[in-house]
Amino acid sequence: MYTDIYTNHTPGLLEELALTPAMQRLDDISMHCGCDRAGFAIYRNAAVPYSRLTHSIGVAKIVWNFTRDIKQAVAGLFHDIATPVFAHSIDFLNGDYMEQESTEDDTAAFILGSEEIMRILAKHKIKVEEVSDYHLYPIADNETPMLSADRLEYTLGDGYFLHHLSIKQISDMYQDLVIVKNEIGMDELCFSSLEQARRFMKLCLRNSYLFVSDEDRFSMQYMADLVRYALEEGVIGMADLGTTESAVIAKIEQNPGTLERWRQYGRISAVLYGGEQRMDRYCVNIAAKKRYINPLVCTKSGCARISEIDKEISGQIRDFLDLDLDKWIYAG
Repeated sequence: MYTDIYTNHTPGLLEELALTPAMQRLDDISMHCGCDRAGFAIYRNAAVPYSRLTHSIGVAKIVWNFTRDIKQAVAGLFHDIATPVFAHSIDFLNGDYMEQESTEDDTAAFILGSEEIMRILAKHKIKVEEVSDYHLYPIADNETPMLSADRLEYTLGDGYFLHHLSIKQISDMYQDLVIVKNEIGMDELCFSSLEQARRFMKLCLRNSYLFVSDEDRFSMQYMADLVRYALEEGVIGMADLGTTESAVIAKIEQNPGTLERWRQYGRISAVLYGGEQRMDRYCVNIAAKKRYINPLVCTKSGCARISEIDKEISGQIRDFLDLDLDKWIYAG
């Protein structure tokens, strides 16, 4: 597995926690928020499914590799434990499509609700509050657009699964990283070379455009509305959102109304946009959170954001942030 590049030693505690039912549930929660259930080529051509479990293990390994602090690494492992089925599509359901944080509030509850996790933590004398909020640890998470283990992992993960980068290409970027004090005195991952930082930014911006693409925004709003309809019709309950995507899809397929909507979704392979709302078909005008990274790079005079030392990349970041998402989109 590509996550093996993140550390040459994985503590047994991380492996033990990753095998608990609460964490294994994430193996049936996609990193791509249900967008990969439609017919878009980029997801159909993915190497293998990219799950929240794989991502979470990757984050834990990165944190452990750079900090050798087991509590920080466990917090990294747990950071997505409360993720519902179809992930950020449920943020769209909640009206939180700009921040996409509404589904992050139940981490402690999921940990406390797992007898297996609580038993393991007690054995290792770790308190829930020490591992239930990875925002406490700057290597695990920090304010955007700084580079954190979370952002690093899903960028490299999509590079591997979606964009078919080789293990060597990913490893070369990863092995170039060191920890430095950033401009506010906080620990942050930093590239040693401008060459690898530029390669990372090429990948990062490729992902950034994908995350706000017409296809992804349409898919997540469609999925949100499908889930809303299923909830209103009693096909599923709110508790089902905390189970697995396979379980929810099975229930959706048992009801004629939701089954037809689900089948239509699976046939969507392209979206179109126009100046006005189409009244004859499902049509949405929805914004989205613009995710990007502006990592640090080591220079002869210290460390600086890549946007400060590379005018071309600075312009590319600015172009992305200026991207106009105000358009009506519908299935092609």
